Amino acid sequence: MWAEDQVRRIVRRVVYRTLGRSPRSQARPLIAEQAVQAVPPGGSLSVPEGALVTPLARQLAFERGISMDASGRRPDSGSSQAVALGADHGGYKLKEILMASLAEWGYEVLDCGTQNDKPVDYPDYAFAVAQLVANGRAWRGVVVDGAGIGSCMAANKVPGVRAAMCYDQATALNSREHNDANLLTLGAGLIGENLAKSILSTFLATAFDGGRHTARVAKISNIERRFLRQGAPSR
Repeated sequence: MWAEDQVRRIVRRVVYRTLGRSPRSQARPLIAEQAVQAVPPGGSLSVPEGALVTPLARQLAFERGISMDASGRRPDSGSSQAVALGADHGGYKLKEILMASLAEWGYEVLDCGTQNDKPVDYPDYAFAVAQLVANGRAWRGVVVDGAGIGSCMAANKVPGVRAAMCYDQATALNSREHNDANLLTLGAGLIGENLAKSILSTFLATAFDGGRHTARVAKISNIERRFLRQGAPSR
């Protein structure tokens, strides 16, 4: 049997490797699910500045109603930042659920529709949300359709938007830390209500990690600017 400290070292190495970090070069504190389990439901966990919070720890904190400060805080902290929210008919019901969660967490919600489950075209709503993000009226955007893929494609056509389709907490975490994504797309036909809330919570609470990722995100923007200057090539 391995000792507990050996297990912790192994977990730390796996997490750092998964997120592309070296634990030797970046001695950042690691907050795992054990730290969250030690906090009573509804309580608060103090997270050191710059700490790495594992996706499982975030999920457990969400389920137990535990708030976390610093980089790992939950988004229900009275933020007045605006979040644009849209959906097609396939995502309408989940959109309404997420709208209630955003309001509960203290965000201003910009509802871009649709307002019922009658068939509509997802690009229209993805474009509406993406425009608000691109022109700065919304801090973040969220679009829900059946699979989340089409809306992601449509939103990413708008200059200044970095949309990410996420299907679990790990992809939400990565999209923010590594890619500085500013718009989230979800597939209502692929994930349930609780998972959707947890993904959204992680997406909103996670800060861009900067560092080596800054230059890479800049290259994404440079590709965009190049096409805006030259025009897209004919097919």
